[in-house]
Amino acid sequence: MRIVTYAVLLLCLTCAPALAGFTGPVVSVIDGDTIEVLHYTQPERVRLSGIDCPEKGQAFGNRAKQAVSALVFGRDVILQTHGQDKYRRTLGDVFLLDGTHVNHTLVKDGWCWWYRKYAPADTVLEGLEKEARETKKGLWADPKPVPPWEWRKSRVLAR
Repeated sequence: MRIVTYAVLLLCLTCAPALAGFTGPVVSVIDGDTIEVLHYTQPERVRLSGIDCPEKGQAFGNRAKQAVSALVFGRDVILQTHGQDKYRRTLGDVFLLDGTHVNHTLVKDGWCWWYRKYAPADTVLEGLEKEARETKKGLWADPKPVPPWEWRKSRVLAR
């Protein structure tokens, strides 16, 4: 365990000049792609970058939330932050202390889409989504899953 901790610390120190971020425990899971991490004694809302999970009330929305909860709730995570979104949530890549990239894991396990609109050049997410689709993991077991951006748009139009 000590070697893993040192390796993660070394990785963070090596990347520190290029990346902003912080480490803290996950105190809340809002949905499949939004969590709260304790930062200087205050919960900070973090939107996982590059992915889009089904919404609450949408097919697979609860399963996506359960998947991220199983991975991170109550655990310390390392964040690489990328500014804020239009809702003032911190955008970030989330890592477990063992190096697991949570954003990638959720796509790989089929609980969310690669969010092309906001991560168009992310070939890793593209490949992970393709593999999950081909093996019908998670939401890809549905023959016609509805992307969350389309689901949100249809809800707005129905009002």
